[in-house]
Amino acid sequence: MAKLNYDGVVEAVRYTPAGQVEWVRAYERRGPVFSDHVLISRADLVARLKAGKRFLVGQRTTYQGAMFETSQPVQLVAKNGSEVILAGDASTGHDHLEGVPVI
Repeated sequence: MAKLNYDGVVEAVRYTPAGQVEWVRAYERRGPVFSDHVLISRADLVARLKAGKRFLVGQRTTYQGAMFETSQPVQLVAKNGSEVILAGDASTGHDHLEGVPVI
């Protein structure tokens, strides 16, 4: 089995009216397996990204517990004195996770 180079997969997102991530629905790696989906608040996601955890955008493959179809990494970027959560080529001044379904 190949070694995984990511710690979580973001499957869905909820934004505030101001355009910030309110929470994400994700799967977290726990050793060689992944958890069921968990809700991670924006503050917790920022803390995990600052701690060096790697999250990717994707979804779980049907009937394959630890297999995911992933695309791009989730990044924490400093813009205009604030932290912005981005995935993809977005260069907006607010959070944007490209390709992630909005709940």
